[in-house]
Amino acid sequence: MENLKIDGARLWDSLMEMAQIGATEKGGVNRLALTDLDRDSRDLFTRWCEAAGCTVSYDAIGNMFARRPGRNNDLPPVMTGSHLDSQPTGGKFDGAYGVLAGLEVVRALNDAGVETETPVEVIVWTNEEGSRFAPAMVGSGVFAGEFDLDDALAKTDGAGLTLGAELERIGYNGEGCGDRPATAYFEAHIEQGPILEDTEKTIGIVSGAQGQRWYEVTLVGRESHAGPTPMAARHDALVGAAAIVTAVNRIGHEFQPGACATVGMLESKPNSRNVIPGEVFMTIDFRHPDDATLAEMDAALRVATGAAAEANGLTLDFNQIWSCPATVFDADCVNAVRKGAKIGGYAHMDIVSGAGHDAVYMSKVSPTGMIFVPCEGGISHNEIENATQADIAAGCQVLLHAILDRAGGN
Repeated sequence: MENLKIDGARLWDSLMEMAQIGATEKGGVNRLALTDLDRDSRDLFTRWCEAAGCTVSYDAIGNMFARRPGRNNDLPPVMTGSHLDSQPTGGKFDGAYGVLAGLEVVRALNDAGVETETPVEVIVWTNEEGSRFAPAMVGSGVFAGEFDLDDALAKTDGAGLTLGAELERIGYNGEGCGDRPATAYFEAHIEQGPILEDTEKTIGIVSGAQGQRWYEVTLVGRESHAGPTPMAARHDALVGAAAIVTAVNRIGHEFQPGACATVGMLESKPNSRNVIPGEVFMTIDFRHPDDATLAEMDAALRVATGAAAEANGLTLDFNQIWSCPATVFDADCVNAVRKGAKIGGYAHMDIVSGAGHDAVYMSKVSPTGMIFVPCEGGISHNEIENATQADIAAGCQVLLHAILDRAGGN
């Protein structure tokens, strides 16, 4: 079985064809969750999977499951997958690579006439990015029991449309969720950071993922005329927000190594050039591989936001809307990835994921492992996101061997 090969050119062609759905002028994709473009990508995936002999189903949150039968279909499947939704200015590989690498494994097994002991399922998770419906990883979170299904379906986007209504509109609302046990779950992904490229490694053997906390902060002051209002009499919400942005950046630097701290959204009202801002909404993203350190960062943030509000005479609405503890992946799955890298003769290293992935929630309900491949300049969530065909193929080859390790094969 060590000589079994995936078709790297076929995988690349599938990625490039999928990238035409929602293609942007700069070479990326804009394929927000549960839009018409997301539906089109799901439709294409379905056609490809059915052509490969899989049966395709979906659950109540819209997660898709393409099942290749095994020798013993009473056994839980070995699962693999990722997502097809993107950021508004997303890249061709983020998420789609993991989905189509799983499909390529199925195609390679078919080409070689290999029958696995367990079934193999390729999954498309709903709303992984969280850019249209917050928080991120909703589909896998509901599947793993971390989110309530009804609450998830009631999430709204910026236009007030609910996730459930949009899921029904595009025709991917099924039944049941989380009632599918798994023998193991593997996810292939671009690293979304520079470490593999900088160290000239082809494969990242992912041991786990950083803890994360997401916050939403609203500061309310008082709108006033920019000319007649003396500086000492102002209640400028944007000045308070600026102090918080500076504090977030400072906290990120203070809690090294490993800390990441980001203000991703900043909305000022009334957003008029000669009016002192009376209200600001902002989002904050904290990450660290150690939960105790992440808690210290949280405490520092709460002090800083309170001080910024008080100093500028503002009211503060501070909410932590989501958290995910640091994750350690299953030792046997990690070793299966390591063996796959050695079989392929690829330069590899252990690595901790700086980003959240559906594998994080799957690790709550199944033995889980991840495979990283380099991306150019470590750039992701950007239209210029890029990876080489050779690295993409290498990661898929490792995925094939990891799946065979857990699924068995003739």
